[in-house]
Amino acid sequence: MEGALTARDRVGIQDFVLLDAHTSETAFLDNLKKRFSENLIYTYIGTLLVSVNPYKELDIYSKKQMDIYMGVNFFELPPHIFALADNAYHTMLAEANNHFILISGESGAGKTEASKKILQYYAVSCPSTTLLDNVRDRMLLSNPVLEAFGNSKTLKNDNSSRFGKYMDIQFDIQGDAVGGHILGYLLEKSRVVHQNHGERNFHIFYQLVKGGEEDLLHQLGLESNCQHYSYLVQGECANVASINDKNDWKTVRNALSVIDFDERDIQVSCCHTACGNSFCDDIHSIAYCLLGVNVQVLQEGLTSRKIEAKTDEVLSPFTVDHAIYARDALAKAIYGRTFTWLVNKINDSMENKDSSRKTVIGLLDIYGFEVFYVNSFEQFCINYCNEKLQQLFIQLTLKSEQEEYEAENIGWEPVQFFNNKIICDLVEEKHRGIISVLDEECLRPGEATDLTFLERLEEKLDSHPHFVTHKLADKKTRKTLERGNFRLLHYAGEVTYCVVGFLSKNNDLLYRNIKDVMRQSKNTIVRECFASKESDGRRRPETVTFKSSLLGLTDILMSKEPWYVRCLKSNESQQPGQFDDVLVRHQVKYLGLMEHLRVRRAGFAYRCRYDVFLQRYKPLCPATWPYWRGVAAEGVEVLVQHLGYLPDEYKMGRTKIFIRHPRTLFATEDAFEVCKHDLGKDRKTKINQEVLFISTKIETCWRGVQARKAKGRRQWAVKVIKKFIKGYMARGEAKTTDNSEYLAFVRQNYLNRLKDNLPKMVLDKTSWLTPPPVLMELQLKGITSVIFKGKKDSYPQSVSQPYVDTRISQYIVYSIPIVKYDRNGFKARPRQLILTQTAAYVVDDAKIKQRVLYTTLKGVSVSTLSDGIIIFHIPSEDDKQKGDLIMQCDHLFEALTKLSVVANKQSAINVVQGR
Repeated sequence: MEGALTARDRVGIQDFVLLDAHTSETAFLDNLKKRFSENLIYTYIGTLLVSVNPYKELDIYSKKQMDIYMGVNFFELPPHIFALADNAYHTMLAEANNHFILISGESGAGKTEASKKILQYYAVSCPSTTLLDNVRDRMLLSNPVLEAFGNSKTLKNDNSSRFGKYMDIQFDIQGDAVGGHILGYLLEKSRVVHQNHGERNFHIFYQLVKGGEEDLLHQLGLESNCQHYSYLVQGECANVASINDKNDWKTVRNALSVIDFDERDIQVSCCHTACGNSFCDDIHSIAYCLLGVNVQVLQEGLTSRKIEAKTDEVLSPFTVDHAIYARDALAKAIYGRTFTWLVNKINDSMENKDSSRKTVIGLLDIYGFEVFYVNSFEQFCINYCNEKLQQLFIQLTLKSEQEEYEAENIGWEPVQFFNNKIICDLVEEKHRGIISVLDEECLRPGEATDLTFLERLEEKLDSHPHFVTHKLADKKTRKTLERGNFRLLHYAGEVTYCVVGFLSKNNDLLYRNIKDVMRQSKNTIVRECFASKESDGRRRPETVTFKSSLLGLTDILMSKEPWYVRCLKSNESQQPGQFDDVLVRHQVKYLGLMEHLRVRRAGFAYRCRYDVFLQRYKPLCPATWPYWRGVAAEGVEVLVQHLGYLPDEYKMGRTKIFIRHPRTLFATEDAFEVCKHDLGKDRKTKINQEVLFISTKIETCWRGVQARKAKGRRQWAVKVIKKFIKGYMARGEAKTTDNSEYLAFVRQNYLNRLKDNLPKMVLDKTSWLTPPPVLMELQLKGITSVIFKGKKDSYPQSVSQPYVDTRISQYIVYSIPIVKYDRNGFKARPRQLILTQTAAYVVDDAKIKQRVLYTTLKGVSVSTLSDGIIIFHIPSEDDKQKGDLIMQCDHLFEALTKLSVVANKQSAINVVQGR
């Protein structure tokens, strides 16, 4: 509403509820025309959206536009179909109930395009996953398929829906679109066999013949020339400049693939479409039925005793008239069942098998009110459907308005409007209505004809104010009525119907023998289609089927919350920029837009929640500006009293304020616009003062941030330096947490220096950098590897053990605790092994027990096992020695490596197999 108020002086009024002359049809049309001239094709009547077809592309449906309208208050932005779709979606999520969007208008007004835009919006705005994208793709691509099989060119529209479509879009609790279901109503099957001049059959016939692949056409026994098929050329307009059948065929073929139609399904649907009798095994011989067989062939074949189709035969005593009727009835039956099969296949592909609770938004795109030069059974059914929907529309609108007034404790003032119940009763009343009379004529024995049907109507309805025939009319009206016509005064105006064909179209029966052939066909799908229908003994007129379908649709809609899109044609010639006042006025009248506006304006033009109203207009009152601390309703009362609202200009509801006249609201809005400028001037000085304060505050905060960062850096540096010093002090110890990083640093630093100071020649061993002490261990472990690697079992475990200079507290070359075994009795004695530059000593406390000169050491033996036994071999002829020295050492690898370096005895150390 705020958007409408702000823009009201620029391009008309965005919401007709704010139109001061709301009872004037002329003012209504002038506002529509003013907005249409500026390409503003959408206008609100409350939450109802009025759409005028511009007959040109407008750049208002892009992804950017969708993003603008997502999650925005309904009246916050200019009227748009995206706003209606978004608010229906979010209301559904918030209230966890079901909704529907009814799209209505006459043929060519843009209903189908409106339903496409809503589907596209949900496809983009809802949460996205691979599974959900797949579901949405199938929903979107069901449109071109259903349009191909259910739409055609008429005198008023090149893409007219010749069936009614209701689609439920299913959402889970998170708001993800998880499935869909389609219901189809009253497919205009008679169009299959007959079209008026200037009209075409269903799109799919021309798409298949003109765009079908050569192999496919050859399989179906077809030629790519529409002139060869009488069902396609009756309207003498097989080619239409605005329709590209070849490209449309590619679109349909791709859509069928995405919707999970396999090649067999596609071929079946093409066979049914092309041949009708594709139930036979050899489809080449029966490619006549659905595209129209030559009358001479019909006479020669169907008037003989039997019809042969290679695999099926039907005994037939048909006359030519019977044969033509049989052919047409079969063609319509095949197409009707094919369409039903197609819708069921699409539903299977979109079905969500999850049993969890879902909410739905229904889309009803149904044929609009039709008035042609000659109006027949199809127009009668279509207009009856629109009568019922108009009745539902008035009921739901009045109901919702009255409920809001009662919920807000506001007195409801009854609204005068045209109640079309009298017309609905005229059509559907039991025993007296037109449908009942028609069904009785179709079912009664004897020679019932269209004229006897008309006579029966004249008997039953001779005094009805909305029904007239040539016989019942006065002299003046009789001049405008043929004897075979009757006229109904619908809510949308007078329509004259020709009764010719009413009975045959209502019956639409197949002969028993033709049904038998269908049920005995070798095609499984065909057998199922014809077996599922009513038995031959029970006739079910089309009006009965349609009436029950319409009743079911009404029940569905009554169980959901309504949203409305009313589509208008701007002109009959479908030219951009033209606004036909007379045509638009007629549509405004029969769509009931003025009645809806009167209902919405039943006493009050504007209603708004207290908190929203107060938030917008609080600057107008010193008591509410800048903050109101109390209850919002009390603040609104204070505000309107300050503005001088008279008692009869507004009412206070439970949660909303109701304002009676638009002029009151406009005066408030104008005061708000002036107030915004004054507030702007006052705020300029205040802002300058606040800027200095804020800049100082920001500078202080920034300095604090910088100081805290510097403090953090200093603390980090202290920790690093302390850790380095501790590592340096413990560099000579075994690897620990304290010195591990320091040792790694030393090694890395040495390798970096070594990289820049490598010897010039491979054999040059003198110019290598002297390694740091912590790396001397690596040299020793290299020697250990040469001596023991692959020879002694415990070697791998020794690699990780660090070497130390000495394991006793004396300053010598090397020392380590050992266990010495006596030669006699092998008694174990704790000792220390000390290595000096010239000899190895076995010491007990401070007393030397044995001295072994390196020059007299014959060899050293260890086993291959993981024990720590070491044997020094000493020559027996040396009297001063006591023979071989047997020891056990826990650090065997370290001790012997040290010995080999000090005594230069690396080659004297032997690893002996076994113990």
